[in-house]
Amino acid sequence: MSAPHLVEELERKLRGVGDSERAVGAKAYLKSDLEFIGVAAKPLRAVARAFLADHPEIDHDALLALVRALWLRPVHDLKAVAVALLERRTGDLVIGDLDLVEDLLRRSHTWALVDWLCTKVAAPLVEREPETAAAVLDRWSREEDFWVRRASMLAQLPALRAGGGDFELFASFASRMVGEKEFFIRKAIGWVLRDVSKKRPDLAFAFLSNHIHEVSGLTLREGSKYLPAEQREGLRERHRQRKSRR
Repeated sequence: MSAPHLVEELERKLRGVGDSERAVGAKAYLKSDLEFIGVAAKPLRAVARAFLADHPEIDHDALLALVRALWLRPVHDLKAVAVALLERRTGDLVIGDLDLVEDLLRRSHTWALVDWLCTKVAAPLVEREPETAAAVLDRWSREEDFWVRRASMLAQLPALRAGGGDFELFASFASRMVGEKEFFIRKAIGWVLRDVSKKRPDLAFAFLSNHIHEVSGLTLREGSKYLPAEQREGLRERHRQRKSRR
């Protein structure tokens, strides 16, 4: 079956479980120009799971063609189900498919798609081939598009959260971005540090301490949330002193 016919099938299934009231709310919440069908995450993933079970003939190349076709449509839920399909088939993806992920990131324009692509699609590829992926992530970290810069960090989050990953690589990216004013960059740095601190608090503390004169209040609040109280309060006091000298 051709990609356009598969897109039509997925759209019918999504509209069958969509909710018009939810669609209005999601569109307003994400401030998006896209059409919304209003499918919640759980039923959307269920549609993706059932669809792949019904179509075992969809191989790697057919999957990528389908994902590209879904992203041509100006419908948020079709883009989201494409990510769900990729999530279920990450074992079939190869490191070169980060090129497709990058293209989708550039066309996402919302954390709701970017973060899902990073943590559920890019992250397994990064963990599988860290040395090759590091070069890609380094390039992403220098991109003008802040969503791609955000992705360079969040694609490392699952491994770092679990106590693995390459914290030095993350820190090298975050060090260059820590002074940025973009909310989604500040939030991403804090998010990663917060999750790292649950298993390796010394790493998060050292990063925040070394960058206390640059770090934003948002990044500090997020990143220090689970640090020992003495460390957390010490960092916040140093941050307050910095601000009072301005």
